[in-house]
Amino acid sequence: MGVIEVKRAARLAYREALPETELGPPLLLVHGFPESSYMWRHLMPAIAAAGRRAVAPDLLGYGDSPPDPPGTWEHQVEALEEFRREAELGRCVLTVHDWGGLIGLRWACEIPDAVAGLVVSNTGFFPAGKWHGMAQALRTEGQGEELMANLTREALGMLLRDASRGIDEAAVDEYWKAFATEEGRRGPLELYRSGNFEKLVPYQGKLAELGVPMLILWGEDDEYAPVAGAYRFNKEVPGSELVIVEGAGHFVYEDDPERCAREVTAFLDRV
Repeated sequence: MGVIEVKRAARLAYREALPETELGPPLLLVHGFPESSYMWRHLMPAIAAAGRRAVAPDLLGYGDSPPDPPGTWEHQVEALEEFRREAELGRCVLTVHDWGGLIGLRWACEIPDAVAGLVVSNTGFFPAGKWHGMAQALRTEGQGEELMANLTREALGMLLRDASRGIDEAAVDEYWKAFATEEGRRGPLELYRSGNFEKLVPYQGKLAELGVPMLILWGEDDEYAPVAGAYRFNKEVPGSELVIVEGAGHFVYEDDPERCAREVTAFLDRV
C-alpha cells in the first residue's frame, strides 16, 4: 500500500499510489515550476494510507513528460483534462502548488463537475497578480532566452537549495529533466509569456461557486508567492480552511513534508 509507481496516460507520465481500499474521491496532484510529480513523493504514500488514490502527472515538458509545443498555460490546461479522462479519475480532489495552481484552478473552473475538493498551496489566481523577478526575466524577450541558455544543473541546484532545505541532489536531478534539451528550455518561456493575469478576470468568484471543501496550505516564508495570497484565498472562498506552515517557504511540501501530510490527510476526512 502506498508504493509509488511511474506510469503514462495520454501525453503525460505520472506517479500513482494506490490504497488497499478506496474510501473517497482520488487526488489529482499538479506540480509547479520548475518541479515535476517528484515533488509529491512524500505526500502520496500518506494519501494512499488514508484510503485515497493519489495521481500526480508530470506536466508537458517536465519530469518524464516530453515537450509538446506550445508550452503555454492554455495548452497545459487542455493536456491536464485529457490526462484526467484517460487516467479515469472521475471527480477528484485537486491539489496544486505554484504554477500547478494557475493551471489546475483554471481547469477546475472550466470543468467544475470534476472537482470534489481543493488543496491550494503557494500559488495565485488573481487578476491583479504580479510576477516576481525571475518570472519577469523569463517573460522578457532576449533576457529569458539568455537565462535559459546559461542555465546549468549546478545553477538550478543552487537556486532550489537556497529556497528550500528539503531539496536534495536526487530532487535536483529530477527537476533538471525539464531543462536538459533545447526544446525543453523553450517551454518555460512559452509558459511564463502566456501568463497574463488579466486572463483570470472571467474566473473571478468561480472558486467559491464550486461549493467544495478547500484547504489552503501555505509556507509562511514565501518570497515568490507571499503569504498574503493565502489570506486572500481564504477571504474569497467562504468556509475554506487556512493552515500556515511556520518555518516553511515556497516549496512547502519539500520543507515540511510531515506537517503537510498530516494536514492534507486530516482534510480528506471532510471530503
